[in-house]
Amino acid sequence: MGRTARLTAGAVTGAALVAAVSGLAVPAYGATGGSLEVYPYSVVPGGQVTVNTKACGEKASAAGDASAVGAGRFTLAPSAHEGDAIGQFRVPESAQPGTYEIVAQCAEGDRQVKGDLMVTLTAPQQQVQPRGSVKTGVGGALGRDPVQTAAGVAALAVAAAGGTWLLHRRARGDGI
Repeated sequence: MGRTARLTAGAVTGAALVAAVSGLAVPAYGATGGSLEVYPYSVVPGGQVTVNTKACGEKASAAGDASAVGAGRFTLAPSAHEGDAIGQFRVPESAQPGTYEIVAQCAEGDRQVKGDLMVTLTAPQQQVQPRGSVKTGVGGALGRDPVQTAAGVAALAVAAAGGTWLLHRRARGDGI
C-alpha cells in the first residue's frame, strides 16, 4: 500500500513564507527589463558614484538622473566591459543622509532602469586584514633564545635516556 502525502500547517506556512520572500527579492522595476547597479551602494557626501547597466543593449547609451540626491543628470556611455553602459556622478557635499533612487533612461527605446544609493555621514568601514601573532601565553616549540632551546632539548634527551635505562633494568629483573 502506498503512502499518501499530506500538507501540514507548517508546510503550508513554510511555502507561503518562501513565496513571500521570493516576491520581495524581485524589484518592482524588474518588469521594465534590468536594473541599474550603483557602486558603492553606500557613500558619504562628496563621494564619487559609478553606475552601470546591461539593460540598454551592447552598444547603447543612457541618460542618467541623480537629481533625487542633488547631483543632476549624467551620461552612461557604452563600455567594452561585457556590454555595460557606464556613467559616474559626484554626490554633492550638501546631500542629506537617506536612500535615493537613481534612474537611467536608455537612449534606444523606452526602457528605464532604477537603482538605490544610500548616503551616510560616516564612511563605510574597510575590512582590516589581521597581522602578527596572537598572544595566547603558550609559546611555540622553539623559543626565541637558542640557549634555552638547547637546554630544553638536552633535558628531554637526559629524561628519555634515564627512562630507557630504568625500563631495561626492570625488564632484566635487577629492580629499581
